[in-house]
Amino acid sequence: MEPAAAGATGDAEAGDADSSAERANRKDSKYILIWFVAFVGAIIALIQAFLFFKSMMAADEGNERMVEIAGYVRAGANAYLTQQYKVVAVFFVVIFGLLAWMAFSLHVQSRWVPFAFLTGGFFSGLAGWFGMKTATWASSRTSAGAQRSLNQGLQVAFRSGAVMGLTVVGLGLLDITVWFAVLFWVADLGLIEITVTMLCFGMGASAQALFARVGGGIFTKAADVGADLVGKVEQGIPEDDPRNPATIADNVGDNVGDVAGMGADLYESYVGSILAAIALSWSAALALNKNPFGFAMAPVAIAAFGIILSVFSTRFVKTDEGATLHQLLGSLHKGVNVASISVGVFALPICFLAFREMGFFMWLAVVTGLGAGLVIAWGSERYTAYDYEPTQGIAKQSVTGPATVIIAGVAEGFYSVWVPIVVVGSSILLAFGLCTGWDYTSPHLYAMGLYGVAIAAVGMLSTLGITLATDAYGPIADNAGGNAEMSHQDPEVRRRTDA
Repeated sequence: MEPAAAGATGDAEAGDADSSAERANRKDSKYILIWFVAFVGAIIALIQAFLFFKSMMAADEGNERMVEIAGYVRAGANAYLTQQYKVVAVFFVVIFGLLAWMAFSLHVQSRWVPFAFLTGGFFSGLAGWFGMKTATWASSRTSAGAQRSLNQGLQVAFRSGAVMGLTVVGLGLLDITVWFAVLFWVADLGLIEITVTMLCFGMGASAQALFARVGGGIFTKAADVGADLVGKVEQGIPEDDPRNPATIADNVGDNVGDVAGMGADLYESYVGSILAAIALSWSAALALNKNPFGFAMAPVAIAAFGIILSVFSTRFVKTDEGATLHQLLGSLHKGVNVASISVGVFALPICFLAFREMGFFMWLAVVTGLGAGLVIAWGSERYTAYDYEPTQGIAKQSVTGPATVIIAGVAEGFYSVWVPIVVVGSSILLAFGLCTGWDYTSPHLYAMGLYGVAIAAVGMLSTLGITLATDAYGPIADNAGGNAEMSHQDPEVRRRTDA
């Protein structure tokens, strides 16, 4: 037999072997079970988000003036988001047409790619819209809850934020599991084509996040600075004073930038981390001569358990009346810490099931990501919370004038970035080393090391359901404080919302 013919025969046999292996994987009950758990996890997140939304809507809305002010903010936020989505829709139609031309006319990519791009952008925008809708309905209710107790105000605001967090992770994982099922079991595609196609809906989510985060952020900061200039500087009236009409725009900005924009942004980060790990699964498994489907399904399973455990951990967020800022932050940290520890525990059997003898090192990579997220959160709090020295030092500079306040603030900002830079860099090196046996020089292990970094990122974002709830809690409580100020509530109500 000629060498070329022998090579062709060998390639054909290898292709047949790969096809046989993929057919076996399609019927493997282990992978079907992992997919089902992920799908159920996404549904649980969306159901719990709906229950939290119903609980928030059932809370007392406050007096007539509080309802009126909340209505103005809601109308402004809806007007902005409607206009933004009109512009985004034009962009997506143009890109969809370009991708469809490349897929159906030039045949240079999968015919599924244009539709994957659309769904990524749609679900990203939908997550932001649901979060903003909840936040605008929650402001007066949080203020009314704070009239009764600090804990009641906290519960309304946090559960409203949890609607955003659980909607983001629920829609993200639902999108991934549905697309995987369609491409794997319905379209009968191979893993390589599946990952390439699914990465394109990550691109759609990124495009939506760009408009939402950047556009919403510009609106937010412009409204914030404008309201402060008109009120505090020109007129000498307090923040959120009802005599300042720009206060409404300021509160609208909190919702469109810090809630809707953040939701779309973190949706993209969440699905991006999972898709990156899935995309690297084939080459990583090839480096070790392992079944790539275990590598592909592991990040999905970790994300699913992260959702379920985030829902469970929301029960731990509560505080006593008269709590200090430190105690209030402690109650929020408690929920995040419980979720992180729980994910670390449940990730161990998942890693051994998916990676066999490499399971322990893969689990350490997941734990590295979880730990990195907690340390970065600690560093951010250390440099921004007012019961720590950096912010207290900036406040002391106000004695000598605004110039020294600005200089001190910029200096502390430069100092603060060392925490995430060091933590992210060291975590990447640690995860890479754990998954390559500390061999940083062998090219054939690079894919395995990169997969370790990706699985660490999945671990870091696996608790996004509850960490995003704590992030969204901030602008909701801020809006509640503005509502209390404009409706002339007792100063104690504003103190509680500002806590």
